[in-house]
Amino acid sequence: MPRFLKAIRLDISDVHVFPQAAEPGEPVLPGAFVFHDVRPEDLAGKLRQAFVSGFLSLETFGWTTLATPVDLSDGEIEALTLRLAEHFMSHYGAPSMEAALPVARQEIQDTVELASGLAINALLAVKRERDETGAMREAFHLVTPSGEKPHACVWDVEED
Repeated sequence: MPRFLKAIRLDISDVHVFPQAAEPGEPVLPGAFVFHDVRPEDLAGKLRQAFVSGFLSLETFGWTTLATPVDLSDGEIEALTLRLAEHFMSHYGAPSMEAALPVARQEIQDTVELASGLAINALLAVKRERDETGAMREAFHLVTPSGEKPHACVWDVEED
């Protein structure tokens, strides 16, 4: 089964920092294509937050800060590919399904490759920036949740 990414929400911050938040469990991909034609000076507020640290949902087209791997069937991957191709036509002016489909396939395949080396329950984050020439740079990193460590054992079972 191909491995993909899904949105995960550890707190409600995504609801407040993105133009629209992805719902937990929605399939997501990096989504850098959204910012291809956005001028750096237009990246402000919630849009800037999506640029800097967002994964794009393929259901609501909202954003999430964290993604985690999920195994999907080939049929589910194909359905996501078609959904993304339709989105390219309706939101980015792709002239036809024939024109949009190869680009959508590449975006989906890139995400499958990104997720394939990750363990289930891994937490993945992205960081994007533009360099001095205006080129977009994107880096992914695993997040280790802070917080509780395993509790100490408070009793032990011994045979009589």
